Amino acid sequence: MPLQNTMNRDPAWPPGTVRIETLQRGDFTDSRGDIILQPRPSSDPNEPLNWSSMRKHLNFFLASFYSCMIWALYVSNLPVKTVHDINFSRIDAATPTWTDMNIELGFSYAILDDSYAAGCGALCIGAFFMIPFALAFGRRPVYLVSTAAQFAICIWSAKMQTITDLMLVNILSCFFGALSEVIVQMTVADVYFVHQRGLMNSIYVWFMNGGANLAPLAAGYVTVAQGWRMVWWWMAIFFDICFLAFLFLYEESMYKVSVGVIDGIPSSVGDPEIPAIYSTEKSQEQLPESIEKLALDDANVETTSPQIDDTIPKKTYLQRLVPFSQPQGSPGYFIRHCYQPFLILFTIPSVFFMALIYGAITACTTIMITTLSSYMALPPYNFDSAQIGLMSLPSFIGTSLGVLITEPVSDWAILFLARRNKGIYEPEMRLWVIAGFIPLVPAGILMFGMGLKRGSPWPLLAVGYALCSFGTAPASSVSLTYITDAYGEIVADALVAVSFVRNLFAIALVFSLAPWIETVGLENVLLLSLS
Repeated sequence: MPLQNTMNRDPAWPPGTVRIETLQRGDFTDSRGDIILQPRPSSDPNEPLNWSSMRKHLNFFLASFYSCMIWALYVSNLPVKTVHDINFSRIDAATPTWTDMNIELGFSYAILDDSYAAGCGALCIGAFFMIPFALAFGRRPVYLVSTAAQFAICIWSAKMQTITDLMLVNILSCFFGALSEVIVQMTVADVYFVHQRGLMNSIYVWFMNGGANLAPLAAGYVTVAQGWRMVWWWMAIFFDICFLAFLFLYEESMYKVSVGVIDGIPSSVGDPEIPAIYSTEKSQEQLPESIEKLALDDANVETTSPQIDDTIPKKTYLQRLVPFSQPQGSPGYFIRHCYQPFLILFTIPSVFFMALIYGAITACTTIMITTLSSYMALPPYNFDSAQIGLMSLPSFIGTSLGVLITEPVSDWAILFLARRNKGIYEPEMRLWVIAGFIPLVPAGILMFGMGLKRGSPWPLLAVGYALCSFGTAPASSVSLTYITDAYGEIVADALVAVSFVRNLFAIALVFSLAPWIETVGLENVLLLSLS
């Protein structure tokens, strides 16, 4: 934990609990005060927390666009699993590229499924190997390597000829793309304050879902008009643009604390500059007194206007775009971050809980996408690939509406609740935002699933799909923001663990849903998923 980030925080408080608002009076009423910047910025103008809004937003936009492209690439490789039912024959409905690849190259759907399984395995483990590089060398080189690799892989995919090509492009694209969810959150934690992260994560979820929902639609029309290989050429063009944007515009956001920090933890041994706030001798009984003291003593509090030391020289444009930062830590530091996510997942209950929530959201989405693609190719709908692709629009619309509501509510709610808590913010305060959207998820799934089973008009299914997406979007953004706020010092490892669980849910459902539906029926699958 950086030195400047520990002020207004008592070690007896749970992780992430900080003071984010002063009070206008000392009577602890709900009167509005000034926002305290958390994490606390230093006086260094080069620290990302002290960047101008333009520089922060540019970095965040590039990171979000990167995530959008990764999800578009991932969904382009997503197979539509076959569904078996005693009432109809086997269906082999695949993404637009899969059908044409089957015709031109002779790849069977079994081989295509196997290639996707290989990619899913790489998706689960990729972040464990890639994120330690971002922690040791900085975010910028990892973004550059990943986008350059995806650019090359897209060209390889466009020129694909053999089964070996198919397997390798799926494995490598998922391996280099697995870090997308984690490294974007690291960027958010680097450059934004606590009271801004809810908005930024909502925007990030919108970008991510935009890539996932609109890519199949675009791929379908490109395949029909220009052929399946052009889908990958277009992806290569966009990744080339992404790489050039990162090369010339993205600044390194990893900030090195120069005093008393070892592996991100202040060292109090022989360091007189480390304040007594790090002492673990404070007991829980002292907590009310500590809160009272912090809430009343505003003399040295920096709020929305951090004090910048003008004597510190600002980095030049070329200095801000160095290829990589000086490595941090020893080889043991790198190895530790390869296995530490597993330790965090099974030793910190709140991380495990957030991983289950994120996995459940994935389960809802996977079930709806898979059943939609399989069942709507049958009577009474008889949708073709383009029409099935259009059914992704309700999900995108629902997500967009959910984000529009979550953006202002999440950050406003924590300030309101912090005022009622004597200016003290607790990360769990964000979870209240999810409560109002939870009922919409089962309602949307039931409307969609039961309507699909009974052959109801497609607009009813579209509304159910949009309703479910509307409910899951806030849960996604709030879950990620909670992890970032509560465990900022280990946010990378914590999010690697969460991403691992989410990908396990996705893999299990994609490959088990068809036999599950065949065994118990669609209605029972939906009812069990809701439980």
